[in-house]
Amino acid sequence: MNRYILAILGAGLPALGLATHSLRAQPEPADFTPVSEYVRMLAIESAAARVASTSPVAGSAEPLPLPPSIRPEDLTPVVQQYCVVCHNDRSMQGNLSLASFEVERATASPETSERMIRKLRAGMMPPAGRPRPGGDTLLVLATTLESQMDELYEDNPDPGRRTFQRLNRDEYARSIRQMLGLEVDVSAFLPTETMSQNFDNIADVQMLSPTLLDGYLRAAGQIARDAIGDPDATTSETWYKVPRTASQLERVEGAPFGTRGGTSVMHTFPADGTYVFRIAFHPGPTGFLFGMTSRDELLEVSIDGERVAVIEVDRWLTESDPNGMNVQTTPIHVRAGQHRVTAAFIDRAEGPVQDVIAPIEHTLADTQIGSAYGITTLPHLRDLGVSGPFAVTGVSDTPSRRTVFTCRPTSPDEELPCASKIVRTLATQAYRRPVNDRDMEGLMSFYAMGAEERDFEAGIRTALQAILASPHFVFRIEEVPANAKPGRNYELGDIDVASRLSFFLWSSPPDAELVDLASRGRLNDPATLEKQVRRMLADPRAEALSTRFAAQWLRLQDLQKIHPDALLYPQYDATLARSMQRETELFFDALFREDRSLLEILTADWTFVNGRLARHYGIPNVTGERFRRVTLTDPNRRGLLGHGSVLTMTSHADRTSPVLRGKWVMEVFLNSPPPPPPPDVPDLEATEGVADGRLLSVRERMEEHRRNPACRSCHLMMDPIGLALEYFDVTGAWRVKDNGVPIDATGELYDGTGLAGPADLRAALLQRPEAIVRTFTGNLMAYAVGRRVDYYDQAAIRVIERNAAKNGYRMSEFVVGVVQSPAFRMARAETVE
Repeated sequence: MNRYILAILGAGLPALGLATHSLRAQPEPADFTPVSEYVRMLAIESAAARVASTSPVAGSAEPLPLPPSIRPEDLTPVVQQYCVVCHNDRSMQGNLSLASFEVERATASPETSERMIRKLRAGMMPPAGRPRPGGDTLLVLATTLESQMDELYEDNPDPGRRTFQRLNRDEYARSIRQMLGLEVDVSAFLPTETMSQNFDNIADVQMLSPTLLDGYLRAAGQIARDAIGDPDATTSETWYKVPRTASQLERVEGAPFGTRGGTSVMHTFPADGTYVFRIAFHPGPTGFLFGMTSRDELLEVSIDGERVAVIEVDRWLTESDPNGMNVQTTPIHVRAGQHRVTAAFIDRAEGPVQDVIAPIEHTLADTQIGSAYGITTLPHLRDLGVSGPFAVTGVSDTPSRRTVFTCRPTSPDEELPCASKIVRTLATQAYRRPVNDRDMEGLMSFYAMGAEERDFEAGIRTALQAILASPHFVFRIEEVPANAKPGRNYELGDIDVASRLSFFLWSSPPDAELVDLASRGRLNDPATLEKQVRRMLADPRAEALSTRFAAQWLRLQDLQKIHPDALLYPQYDATLARSMQRETELFFDALFREDRSLLEILTADWTFVNGRLARHYGIPNVTGERFRRVTLTDPNRRGLLGHGSVLTMTSHADRTSPVLRGKWVMEVFLNSPPPPPPPDVPDLEATEGVADGRLLSVRERMEEHRRNPACRSCHLMMDPIGLALEYFDVTGAWRVKDNGVPIDATGELYDGTGLAGPADLRAALLQRPEAIVRTFTGNLMAYAVGRRVDYYDQAAIRVIERNAAKNGYRMSEFVVGVVQSPAFRMARAETVE
């Protein structure tokens, strides 16, 4: 059957066609500058100071008016005096020369001008140790450049170029959930997504390959069978792995109360029948199972929270499956459909754990550590396997079957009309638009093929498989108007705007209300569009903004790559890591849902914790696995810079990394990544870690490392930022010493601001909020339109920033601003070569 669907898929492919900052450095004396130029510079600085003093709001993103006495050409000497010393034709630092740059002709070099604006707004240029003009000269220079660039794109916006997009893993899974009510593990079919500018939905890196297309075909076939059921299902086996470092002391999310450890998953059973559950445990070094040296253990298997079997764990596990894995098995009769399957240990003791008999909650790299005096170990589930069905008795009614079969024929004459109704409904949802007669003709041919081979349900299953394999479902193809002129902008059609909007806010297809408005041409009205944005932000599906956009912008996926040393940080495990990530996701979800200020990513005195994370942070009176909102009494924990997720993923396994933490802040918050290290520079690990018979602190090793001149310039930018967070250890826990040496978090930011800890760093970053706000807006725009933002997007980003500033930087203002921007609502027709 797949060859027919592949033909349809292949046939469709050709169609895819602030606060102003007083700079402490003053102009150099006359021996650095001709007297005439020196006097001219003082005049410019004096006028700049007058501009700053009359600005209505300190740090306001509104363009500052340039005094009549200051013309753009008057600022060119500033660039020549303070910038060209590094950025000239010979040194080309930062791969940039400003030797011939003229401020009055900034629009002739738009990409260079935008690079200058970004660095000036972040306060990074001129770099530390270099002369800087006094007063607010740099602010006036940035404002002058912005005014020229904004004027350039005001009447001629560039929406950029974006090829078609395809559904990535997460969008595919959410689409299936919305359409059929099924939870699908798409990783079993589709390869890992390519990330670009932090995101997995950037169109021009979403490459096609035979392997990928085959994955979509296999997924379509499996999902169609799972949704409708298959009385002819053959026996198969699925394994669910449990992380080695998952806690075995606490209840797993989704598991029944009264259990601990184990795993809880959603599994789809294709038919009513008997299924064999295979349970594997981690072995120990002594012959027993790990953790089975002191007591007997019972493991409960439950379906949808109802106990169906209790297994007495065999500490010797002498039974082996055909693959040679030591397992214990139990057969259970299960009805068709998707069910929550849990295998977890029965918790037979409650109460606080005594320190002298503290259990190891997870399996350490060296399991023999569990035999140390005063420490008990817990058995650890390694794998849960489900195989079947055996002795099939039919297919029961399921939620997904009720979703699909919106009608039932009672006679042969009713089969075709009923099938047509079902197929049209499914295709309309999948294609994200009304289907036409041509669509229906092809899909109904697949229905006829399946019905002829078996029966009505088989026909519907075949048609559903064809729908899920169709390019109209897999690819988000936007229609180009017939009258679009090559190289010219055009407005996107309402159907395409609806699709962009729903995948932006929900990572899933538009709902009926949005499709209805689009079909009636109502989304071209800005007021209607804004109303829909606010409606969709209030919908639970908008959690995609926190779990997808925010998580990818902040690079939370990197948290899974860090495995802190088990001997140095025995309290850290996979369960704590998941709690850390969930804290950050819930934090961002609250920012969007409550329409709070973006700047609370630095200032928020609240967060979300469960009992495990609260203990880790030292927050009292929080127990259990449920997350709850708490007010932070420790000012060092405020905002994202106090989140364990950020602090752990920017560390190494055995030590903190001020370099990684500083680099993360520069890239994620300020959009100013440092250059890569020279190839001949040794890594910090090569620096001797011992002196005078003691271990050196991270700061001491870094100071030794920075003595290399090739390292110093970049480290002067990154290190003070990271060192300000040095009170947090590898796992984000607070500490006062590092290898016995008192923490020294003092430093000086690249603009001369003194730092002594997290609070100082937050205050310094908030001195220039426009850098953070523009970085956030640019990332939000990239995620929304599915392409990397470029220099020609910056004018629109500044418009969004200024409008948001008038409304307290509320999150909804950024979302509405992106949706109403040319990049989101317009496209440019391809030119003919």
